[in-house]
Amino acid sequence: MLSEHEVKQYSPLSLAFLGDGVYSLLVRDMLLTRANMPIGKLHKESVSYVRASYQAKAVDLIYDILTDNEKDILRRGRNSHTVHVPKGSDREEYSKSTALEALFGYLHLCGDKERICYLFDMIINNIEAEKE
Repeated sequence: MLSEHEVKQYSPLSLAFLGDGVYSLLVRDMLLTRANMPIGKLHKESVSYVRASYQAKAVDLIYDILTDNEKDILRRGRNSHTVHVPKGSDREEYSKSTALEALFGYLHLCGDKERICYLFDMIINNIEAEKE
């Protein structure tokens, strides 16, 4: 675990790099524990949760409950300059998804697993409720 000051020394894209892995692992863990299904189906489901449009919606969903510090990390991630935007996504969605990943990377390096789980559960539960 690093101090908040140490973690803030990392670039937003470095935090997003780590946060992508943290978020993806949470998604995979959730899907696997929900149902034992073939790998192809797990992968397809996983992609639906980690795509930029889903993560952008997640940012909008949790924004009001974030601390000022978390909002600052989100802002830094959103404003970071990425080289390319993946096909099927627009710049705004991709910026928001990078911001979410930076936040998850930040929280992971700070060792705040409880906050990660809280935010992830809120994202999943609320977006799932919208689908129904």
